[in-house]
Amino acid sequence: MHRDNKVKPLYLMTKRLDLSHNWLPMPFIVFEGLDGSGKSSLMDRLERFLKNQNKVVHRTREPGGTNLGDEIRYLILKNEGTPPCSRAELLLYEASRAQHVDEFIKPRLEKKEWVLSDRFAASSIAFQAGGRAISENDVQALNQFATGGLQPDLTILLDIPVEKALERRERREKTTGVQADRIEKEAFDFHERVRQSFLKQAQADKSRWIVLNAEKTLEQLMLELTYELKEKGWASF
Repeated sequence: MHRDNKVKPLYLMTKRLDLSHNWLPMPFIVFEGLDGSGKSSLMDRLERFLKNQNKVVHRTREPGGTNLGDEIRYLILKNEGTPPCSRAELLLYEASRAQHVDEFIKPRLEKKEWVLSDRFAASSIAFQAGGRAISENDVQALNQFATGGLQPDLTILLDIPVEKALERRERREKTTGVQADRIEKEAFDFHERVRQSFLKQAQADKSRWIVLNAEKTLEQLMLELTYELKEKGWASF
C-alpha cells in the first residue's frame, strides 16, 4: 500500500473544529469592521438589550481581553519606537488571541454565558493577509492554532467606505484628544484592502456572518441585528 510520507502544512493537519455548536452552548458574537465603523456603539446597544433579557453577557476585545493581551496590545499599537515587521505583528496578535481564548472566552462560554468580542480571528485575515499581504493560508493556520478551533456563532460586519471611516476617526480624535494608533494611521489603500477582505470573508460564510451598512443610524442597525438574533432563536421581543 502506498503511503505518503510528505509532511503536510499545519493548516491541513489541523482539523477545523466547530466547538461553538459541539459543546459551547451560549452564543459567541464577534463584531468586525474598519476602525470608525461604529462597532463599539452597536456593542453597547446589544449588551444592554441582552442584559435586559436577563442574559449574562461579557464584553471583550482584541488584541487584549486579558492582562497579557493588554500588554501585547500596547506593543502592537504604540506609535513610538520601531514597529514590528509584518510577521512579528501577526504573531503578536495570535499570542494575544491564544491567551484570550483560554483565559477569557472559553471559560465563560462553558458557564453558559454570552461573549461579545470587538474583533477576533477574521481581523487577522483582513489586516495581516489582506492589508499586509501575508499568505492567507499561513494566517488561517495560525488562527486555528491560537483559537484551538473556536469559531464565533455569529460575526457582525459593520461595513463602511474607507473615507467615511476616516472622517469618523478624525472627528473622534478632535473630540476626545485620543491620537490614532499605528494601525489606524496606515495608508488609505491598506484600509481598502482590509475592507475588501472582510467582505470576501462574509460572502464565503453567509451562515455565520451578517453584513450591516454602518452608514445607517444606530437605531436602524439595532433593529436589523435584533431581528437576526430572533431568527436564530437567541432573543425575543
